[in-house]
Amino acid sequence: MVGKTGLRCWRHYHTQRWSPSSWRRAFATALGNARSVEGLEQLAGQSCRSLCHSPYDVVVIGGGHAGSEACAAAARAGARTALITPKIDNIGVCSCNPSFGGIGKGTIVREIDALDGVCGRIVDKAGVNFRVLNKKKGPAVWGPRAQIDRKLYKRYMQEELLSYPNLSIVEDKVADIVVSRDLPEEDRRGRHGRITGVRLESGSVVHTNNVVITTGTFLGGEIHIGEKIEAFSKGSADRTTGLDVFPSGRMGEAATTGLSDSLRRAGFKLGRLKTGTPPRLDRKTIRFEVLDAQPGDEPPTPFSFLNETVQVEDQLPCYGTHTNEESHKIVRRNLDKSVHIRETVKGPRYCPSLESKVIRFTSKDRHQIWLEPEGFDTDVIYPNGISMTVPAEAQEAMLRTVLGLEEVAMLQPGYGVEYDYVDPRMLLATLETKPIQGLFLAGQINGTTGYEEAAGQGIVAGMNAGLSSQAKPQLVLSRSDGYIGIMVDDLITKGVTEPYRMFTSRSEYRMSARADNADLRLTAMGREAGVVGDDRWAHFTAVLDEMDQLKKYLGGFSYSSPELNARGYKINADADRRTPFDLLRTTGVTMDVLVKDFPDIARFSRGVKERVSIEAIYEPYIAQQTSAIRAFQRDESLRLPPDLDYSKISSLSTEERIVLELTRPESVGQARRIEGVTPAGALRLLSYVRMERRTTAAATAAFATGTIHSIIILDPFDICFSFLVDFPV
Repeated sequence: MVGKTGLRCWRHYHTQRWSPSSWRRAFATALGNARSVEGLEQLAGQSCRSLCHSPYDVVVIGGGHAGSEACAAAARAGARTALITPKIDNIGVCSCNPSFGGIGKGTIVREIDALDGVCGRIVDKAGVNFRVLNKKKGPAVWGPRAQIDRKLYKRYMQEELLSYPNLSIVEDKVADIVVSRDLPEEDRRGRHGRITGVRLESGSVVHTNNVVITTGTFLGGEIHIGEKIEAFSKGSADRTTGLDVFPSGRMGEAATTGLSDSLRRAGFKLGRLKTGTPPRLDRKTIRFEVLDAQPGDEPPTPFSFLNETVQVEDQLPCYGTHTNEESHKIVRRNLDKSVHIRETVKGPRYCPSLESKVIRFTSKDRHQIWLEPEGFDTDVIYPNGISMTVPAEAQEAMLRTVLGLEEVAMLQPGYGVEYDYVDPRMLLATLETKPIQGLFLAGQINGTTGYEEAAGQGIVAGMNAGLSSQAKPQLVLSRSDGYIGIMVDDLITKGVTEPYRMFTSRSEYRMSARADNADLRLTAMGREAGVVGDDRWAHFTAVLDEMDQLKKYLGGFSYSSPELNARGYKINADADRRTPFDLLRTTGVTMDVLVKDFPDIARFSRGVKERVSIEAIYEPYIAQQTSAIRAFQRDESLRLPPDLDYSKISSLSTEERIVLELTRPESVGQARRIEGVTPAGALRLLSYVRMERRTTAAATAAFATGTIHSIIILDPFDICFSFLVDFPV
């Protein structure tokens, strides 16, 4: 409903005590049709407005990819959660490319799904083209990817969140965070305050002790594009440079400005980053017959571990083409009209604009363009690979130099977005901020780029905000747990100087952290923490049991190399005995080959057979990696005090003290990974912390027995303990 303040609220009631049964029945009925939101407005009445002002355990700001995962995760943790978004219709909107996944990114989506997140299931319902990238290489670097129908993705995501238990959706804008400086003594170490609520632009205050900010590119957002933008959007043009600059986080939508000021006042260090999006093209004006088609995989591989198939039956193809030297000449002639390429604000190195490609790769005479459909019932084509901010006329002229696009009609020009981000070194591994208790950040506000990176942070921040609100132990994902843990560790340890993007090469444990085994790594962890539901857990345990049965069956036979060669398997002559499970590491041996000698293999599902085959291939490599993981975990277990005074550790270099003070690592392991900290410096830090702990323990014991225990510290490596024994206090 809409009240005098303009605030709207939709709420799903998880238990009877939160609403009358008639409201609950009406809610469920309204969701069954495309006008569910309008139906809810009519049914809500004044009761919804009053409930929107009741305290929440967790408030999530922003309904993008990070916000969607964050609010769902917090609600799964048992927290009464509110998602605050300027427009409910914007939940699930894909601002840039109509796709999910890719190299490294696809593994993040599967890890989100393993933790019972939502985006993998939604992609399986909304996808139009599914492919596994790098399939010719080993499974450790496979990259599941899917093109999606934008409208379907948005529709399914909104349906999911509108009916999510423990979750309310409030339509309003957040102007400020409400922070109290009144902290209990035990919570003050390194903190300046705690969250007590958020103030809306309507003037209302929503009370909560846990806030997750997921504002994406809207935080201080500013769109950059060439002249004559008036044909496509409203803005104010700088006629001297031919550039339009106007506040916005996405074409046609206002930026969020108040939160940036609020965060600065709270002591956060903010910077500026940029990203861009390509023009949109009219399918009817493209000559697809002269282009190379790229069909989807058959059968398609779902993202969600809950699904054996995807919803689409007839996949839509993508098409490939290239720029050329004439295209690049047009871009060069218009570089003076594109302030977005200036180097004072960094853009994504691994997904650069066409202007950046032309400047940086002068020896290349062409760049790849993928023409990707935006859905089943639309003529909009997304030209992946050519984001740009030169004037609209120059963009259209450049497009018409490309094979297949000679007569193309441009529906919307490409544009750049510049936005604020918070230095992620001010975050803990839970994505809670170090200065403000109860404040969590996720997504592009932490300096990342991409839907998958945002969603991965969203699930971490949301579940930990929810767990914290219930006074339950928080869940930290380490580098050895998977790609989400690697991303978070990279951000909080190294910070960013350019938008962060995930690749498989960032993982030192990619043999064991693969897309296919994300559930084996994370689902049990999520269940123990309380963020994995019963349905997911039942499915996981059933699959795990089937995999164990197949492994046991394959490991129940043992043959010598002569016996195997006699059966037709090409095995080197040696003294080793091999099981059928071992044979899967032999070139050319698959489950389909083994089934003739071991017919019970046919009893198992295709998915389980594929997964066990991959497990067999990587078993010896994972065994080797296990020792490295154990050493890593030992370092991570050596925790550092959050208020450690690094200026007192005289044996550290000045540079080391500066970077440690700035980053404030949570463990010795994290300190080792900080750029500027030497191996010797890490050892000195470890020695100092151990010495401090011994000192504290000895002093406590001495005072407890009625004696004075004084300590004279000459150096962390030259410590003199002076005990004044039996001296009365």
